[in-house]
Amino acid sequence: MDEMIALDLVDVSGGYVDAPIDPTLDLFAEIDRLKKEKNAVILAHYYQEPDIQDLADYVGDSLGLARQAAGTNADMILFAGVHFMAETAKILSPQKKVILPDLNAGCSLADSCPPDEFAAFRALHPDHLVISYINCSAAIKAQTDIIVTSSNAEHIIRQLPADQPIIFAPDKNLGRYISKVTGREMVLWDGSCIVHEVFSEQQLVRLKVQYPEALVLAHPECEEVVLRHADYIGSTTGILKYAQNSPEKQFIVATEAGILHQMEKTCPDKTFIAAPPGNGCSCNECPHMKLNTLEKVYLCLKYELPELLMEESVRIRALAPIQRMLEMSRAIG
Repeated sequence: MDEMIALDLVDVSGGYVDAPIDPTLDLFAEIDRLKKEKNAVILAHYYQEPDIQDLADYVGDSLGLARQAAGTNADMILFAGVHFMAETAKILSPQKKVILPDLNAGCSLADSCPPDEFAAFRALHPDHLVISYINCSAAIKAQTDIIVTSSNAEHIIRQLPADQPIIFAPDKNLGRYISKVTGREMVLWDGSCIVHEVFSEQQLVRLKVQYPEALVLAHPECEEVVLRHADYIGSTTGILKYAQNSPEKQFIVATEAGILHQMEKTCPDKTFIAAPPGNGCSCNECPHMKLNTLEKVYLCLKYELPELLMEESVRIRALAPIQRMLEMSRAIG
């Protein structure tokens, strides 16, 4: 009864649990206790703050996180990422309770593709197969034939018939890059990620002069003027693995700066420099990803709020293209 009363009094009007926390609490220990008590799993993206990455049960990119969400035996999934990632977990595991620390953790790329406008865009190309980057809303996934991630987009598109016309959404930069490496012409939706669009070519060139031995590692969501300076282009997991396997000791990293935490943990003998944006900042961070904090993770797990809810009709339509992605990317480790 006390727990029910407590939940009734919890304020989530701001999109997250707003409740006092005892300053003497060891939040790491409390989160670990609550996980065991509730049979919960914490999934975190590489772009989360270091404390969240360190306490998560799994840290990865969108493909790895989707696989974990589909295969977990937990009763509850706490998703430390952004909204579309929690949606993907719910789509794949409808029987599980999916919670996220802050409902306001959205995605500029997902927001750049409104469902109604995309439906009208699709109607202009009725014979095209719709390939959507996983960084989109459930409503866009429900209008999609196959979902892809930056890890598997090239692999999946190479499996499609050469004469099959394709719409690629919502990221025009990733679409342009995949079109270039596969030789496939695609109709691109005009969307982009604010984090990857603001990298400055001028700043990057200055860093290369300052660190002449450093290799440039870039995410394919970056603009073409940045990618042309890259020694390696790949997903966050691909960037991490490249740095781990490379004999080189210095790297300039053109993606969200959160990945540097894992790079420094796994390669303590190497130097990683965050490629700066063109706005005077020293590194480039996603403001949505950074809305999640250790305190919000604790409160979210304690009160099991906010919960990600979804219309079943949308979930069912969005599930098919994700399942096709998982089937077509089995060969990717």
